Amino acid sequence: MQEFDLVIIGGGPAGLAAAVAAKEQGIENLLILERENKLGGILNQCIHNGFGLQVFKEELTGPEYADRFINLVKEKKIRYKTNTMVIDLSKDKLITAVSKTDGILTIQAKAIILAMGCRERPRGALNIPGARCAGIFTAGTAQKFVNIEGMMPGKNLVILGSGDIGLIMARRMTLEGAHVNAVVELMPYSAGLTRNIVQCLDDYEIPLKLSHTVTNIVGKDRLEGVYIAPVDENRKPILAEEEYIPCDTLLLSVGLLPENELSKKASVKLSPITGGAEVDEGRETNVDGIFACGNVLHVHDLVDNVTEESYIAGKAAVKYLKGLRIQSDRIEVKAKDGARYVVPKYINPRNIEKSLDLSFRVKDIYKDHYLSVYFDDSRAIHHKRKIMAPGEMQTVKITSEMLNAHSLCSEISIVIEKE
Repeated sequence: MQEFDLVIIGGGPAGLAAAVAAKEQGIENLLILERENKLGGILNQCIHNGFGLQVFKEELTGPEYADRFINLVKEKKIRYKTNTMVIDLSKDKLITAVSKTDGILTIQAKAIILAMGCRERPRGALNIPGARCAGIFTAGTAQKFVNIEGMMPGKNLVILGSGDIGLIMARRMTLEGAHVNAVVELMPYSAGLTRNIVQCLDDYEIPLKLSHTVTNIVGKDRLEGVYIAPVDENRKPILAEEEYIPCDTLLLSVGLLPENELSKKASVKLSPITGGAEVDEGRETNVDGIFACGNVLHVHDLVDNVTEESYIAGKAAVKYLKGLRIQSDRIEVKAKDGARYVVPKYINPRNIEKSLDLSFRVKDIYKDHYLSVYFDDSRAIHHKRKIMAPGEMQTVKITSEMLNAHSLCSEISIVIEKE
């Protein structure tokens, strides 16, 4: 059995940033475990630019962004194992992994950071009727085919779902010579960033059909076309207005799910809303010494935000190893009245030195509404925001002064108000 002070499961942007932060705080005996054949995670197939504006103050492609952290890992001599799949994890922080070179590995860690990322929701989760023919892919799979393997999944497309990967693939397939008939979205608003709607759809005159869905798939061996229809206020298709679109490929961009099978094995408590762990301000879960960050915790819009959150987890894990984390007098943070969820779920006020950012998503599009933060029944923050949309993560900063002023508070609430 091998022993490490800190083991990070996942070598994508979250795991790399957490490892760098921990090493910079003085932890030498740490290890990154990555199941793919190289570090970098999903960034390796994201060849478009737009990464790094917050962290590096310059615009990078996904591989360039990953390379910055891979180089740091190598410079700091942080140990890592690729082609290594973790297959079991106990709440006592005992890891079982397998690899071609090492066979079965058993690793005992004093602290663990979960950074496994997320996966795409597949067709099986959607219950779309119709043929089970070839030509149906998740958007991320299509992205890997085009950007990594150099293969085109199709030439005449419909994209279901307006998540960021789907929007980006609408542009990517167009640039490669394919025709994108439409991006079809069930909700009355897009699930992606506004900048991606403008740069990936509007700039290429690709229609975005809101409040629509795919109602049937046609094809025997290969996809021949799909039926789409508008939906009513209950999101039920209006079949009388069904429309047939001939196509050879359907891409699915219908949401991402945190990869938390290992978290469940370790008895980590998961949020029923995000699918990720419920964590405190240091991203520590309910299991002592197990932390989570990045898309395994909740799905982020920007990799820069993943990096910043992972720095928090890496530094907190070091404090845990040094016995400097305080775990008493926790305050629960709740999302209410227009807010869908908030991270972190709990705050230990005595661990907050200056301030803490709360990240949350809203349930609907809110224009000229107020973001309010309540400490029990006392409103401490009341800021008007021009627009808040479900597709874009929101943040609000609370300070140590606020926490000190409400030292007897038992609950903090995020509320969206009209006035």
